[in-house]
Amino acid sequence: MNYYKFVEILNRHVSAGWAELPRLLFSWSFRHSCSTMSFLSNFTASFPGERPPFIPPYSQFNLHSLPPISSRPTIRISPPFQDTFRVSQIGVGRSSRYSRKRSACMTLINERLGRDRDIADPSSILAYELVQGKLVKWSSMVVLNRSIPEPPTAVLLHGILGSRKNWGSFVRRLAQEFPTWQFVLVDLRCHGDSASIKKRGPHTVASTALDVLKLIAQLRITPRVLIGHSFGGKVVLSMVEQAAKPLPRPVRAWVLDATPGKVRAGQDGEDHPRKLISFLRKLPKEVSSKRDIVNALIQEGFSKDVAQWVVTNLRPTGAASSSSSSFSWVFDLEGISEMYESYEETNLWKVVENLPRGVHVNFLKAERSLHRWALEDLQRIHAAEESAADEGGGVEMHVLEDAGHWVHADNPDGLFRILSFSFKGVKA
Repeated sequence: MNYYKFVEILNRHVSAGWAELPRLLFSWSFRHSCSTMSFLSNFTASFPGERPPFIPPYSQFNLHSLPPISSRPTIRISPPFQDTFRVSQIGVGRSSRYSRKRSACMTLINERLGRDRDIADPSSILAYELVQGKLVKWSSMVVLNRSIPEPPTAVLLHGILGSRKNWGSFVRRLAQEFPTWQFVLVDLRCHGDSASIKKRGPHTVASTALDVLKLIAQLRITPRVLIGHSFGGKVVLSMVEQAAKPLPRPVRAWVLDATPGKVRAGQDGEDHPRKLISFLRKLPKEVSSKRDIVNALIQEGFSKDVAQWVVTNLRPTGAASSSSSSFSWVFDLEGISEMYESYEETNLWKVVENLPRGVHVNFLKAERSLHRWALEDLQRIHAAEESAADEGGGVEMHVLEDAGHWVHADNPDGLFRILSFSFKGVKA
């Protein structure tokens, strides 16, 4: 029996409810090889329906000193069912909705979101990718076998005009080094594959954070670590602000090269995001050459690095067999423009200076990103460090040497060493 036949049978049984699913899966697995169960695990990860709540035990972080990293490991992606780490990607398609009463225990979201009668399938909330270490056995089938604990999970968010692919190679390195962890890479609203998922305005830091909270609630995961770069860093802080309190377990939040308040960008010849967005809005929605776009951006005064990064948002429009080549943008510039305005205006210092118990916020400043930080920012973070320690939370400041704003591209080894201690000593 092939995959399509299995899906056909499964669809016929869905109407009977989740009670029929264990029998169906057992019957299938009994007649087929063990490798099929790996497929079933990934398949059911995105399967909608009534599931009982999974309440993970309260865990504490056990942090250790970092070992030196002498060399960068080689990452190999193996064939399906034999992979060193598993990648499950939720495709973006037509929204699928269902109406069943639900009850869930959520860590980083208001509990009412789990009781809505109509909750969309995860792929209609945001596009995402799940990367699992080789020792991770968990999937949505954990609801059928509660003896398998939920693995520690990290959620990673990109910045303005970025996508989840910005984190791809870095996360695969994390998955190799920390094989008991799983990592969720998200395309934020108006970006990447999520751009095709229509979202109501306003397009703000807060609404973007709420999208991610809804996604992790729908996926039934309990993040231990949140990592956000630039705009994504403010989104992480907004997630902490909107989360249900108190948190059932400690959470480490990383804000990479972003401050909680005033945004300082584009000074002394730096590439200004607003100017970049304005220029991109003048370009046609479909172009014939990436090189032409790179050259146009450089002529407009943007750096070559930024120009080459921007064209990663171009995707082929024709069929692979087509002789003619053209590309279209995968972002929603109108929405992104609104998001950037919100990024500049949003002030989340109150979150940092009044952290809930169990939350530890780490700020990372890129050494060469001089104009994104002011002395006032550093002084205020230092004051928050002392105050948070007294209240059972935590605030720390880190500096990444030899790096500009694009920290995961400029100095991935240094960033890996700094972030690594968040993943050490944490058990499922």
